[in-house]
Amino acid sequence: MRLSTIERKRFRVRKKLKKVSSDRYRLSVSRSTKNISAQIIDDVKNITLVSASSIDKEIKGKKTNKSELSTMVAEILAKKANEKNIKKIYFDRGIYKYHGRIKIFAETLRKNGMEF
Repeated sequence: MRLSTIERKRFRVRKKLKKVSSDRYRLSVSRSTKNISAQIIDDVKNITLVSASSIDKEIKGKKTNKSELSTMVAEILAKKANEKNIKKIYFDRGIYKYHGRIKIFAETLRKNGMEF
């Protein structure tokens, strides 16, 4: 079976991350043209511990641009993670380059106490 370019990128990034650290949780980010979402995943148990999205009730009604959405979602995710005592994660950017909304998202998480 032949994989598409997007699938190869996704697998390549995740494979490198999983080699580096097995004692941390994985923060997976996905974005579309209008929205952004993220979740913290325990790869050992294959469960999602915490998630946040720009289509949640807290954020959906507010009129903001896309970069502000990224900061709002990151703040909510960091708050939920702190409640569950999750501090150290590794950042799975997936198929997206580390710039723009993804970079803003990551920097906001660092400001709110997450380590990666």
